[in-house]
Amino acid sequence: MKTRTLIAAIAPALLLFATACGSGGGEKTTSSSGKQLDKATLTLNWYPYGEHAPFYYGKTKGIFEKHGIDLTIQAGQGSQKTVQATGAGQTDFGWADTPALLGGVSSGVPVKSLGVFLQTTPASVQFFQEKNITKPADLKGKTIASTAGDALTKTFPVFLKANGMSDADVKLQNTDPAGKIAAVMSGQTDALLGYASDQGPTMQNKAGKPVAYLRFSEFGLNYYSNGLLTSSSFLQSKADLVKRMVAATSEAWAAAEKDQQTAVDAMKGASEQLPPAQVLLDQFKTTTTLLHTDATQGQAPGVNTEADWQKTIDTFAKAGMVSNPQAPSAYWDASVAPKG
Repeated sequence: MKTRTLIAAIAPALLLFATACGSGGGEKTTSSSGKQLDKATLTLNWYPYGEHAPFYYGKTKGIFEKHGIDLTIQAGQGSQKTVQATGAGQTDFGWADTPALLGGVSSGVPVKSLGVFLQTTPASVQFFQEKNITKPADLKGKTIASTAGDALTKTFPVFLKANGMSDADVKLQNTDPAGKIAAVMSGQTDALLGYASDQGPTMQNKAGKPVAYLRFSEFGLNYYSNGLLTSSSFLQSKADLVKRMVAATSEAWAAAEKDQQTAVDAMKGASEQLPPAQVLLDQFKTTTTLLHTDATQGQAPGVNTEADWQKTIDTFAKAGMVSNPQAPSAYWDASVAPKG
């Protein structure tokens, strides 16, 4: 399904979702210390899991408040919906996958990235360690749970090609996102396509046996993953708030990386669907390995480079997810992004 068709298909559900989200931009509140704060909403890519710990940590530790922001964090329903809701002005900021942002911009959604924080993709093939899969060639003849049309499934052929293989070497079993773990645990499939910072720790916890990975980034294919975004109109009308939000987010991620257990503890009560405490910690520990590319090592979380953006754009243009690819500036506003 092409991106434009997919967006049209989800529009009715998105309208309901976006209306429920609401937007705080422009409203003021007063902190307990008497400081004037700007209310702002952040919609995640999914229900809260370990990757999102820095946002809750930033609220608990007063980092967003220090930057003059009263932040409300809301669960999402997938990156594509978050991109759409952000572009429609129904949430002030979004946290979403870069492929969804690229596809949205290609379809006319008025959004801009404010900085990608997960710069090494967590995309991976996941399986139980007992399968003795150690390299891509070991996947030949295997059945893998995937979800038709998502970024993982669309980039998997690029991953195979980078490792001397073709689509015919494996069998993809179309599976609902929520059912992929069950498919592997029941033996219906040998593996799944998922994120090392999400499904893997959950599957390991549920099955009680170790999960192993073939990470795309370790076998010739890396691209940008999740980052902060806003609408083009909000960026223009609330430039100062946007800059403060970016600065607070970068500071929260840097602090949370150094205080991982406390960061995860800050998520308590964030959602009824929240994973168990150990899974949250495992998810966040894995997430902290994704914060940089070689070009941004040692720099603040969220610092991007044009070269890394171009590599990502080229990858998804090749995968057919970006029509009429443009320069990085069409997708990313470097002027408000974190500075090194």
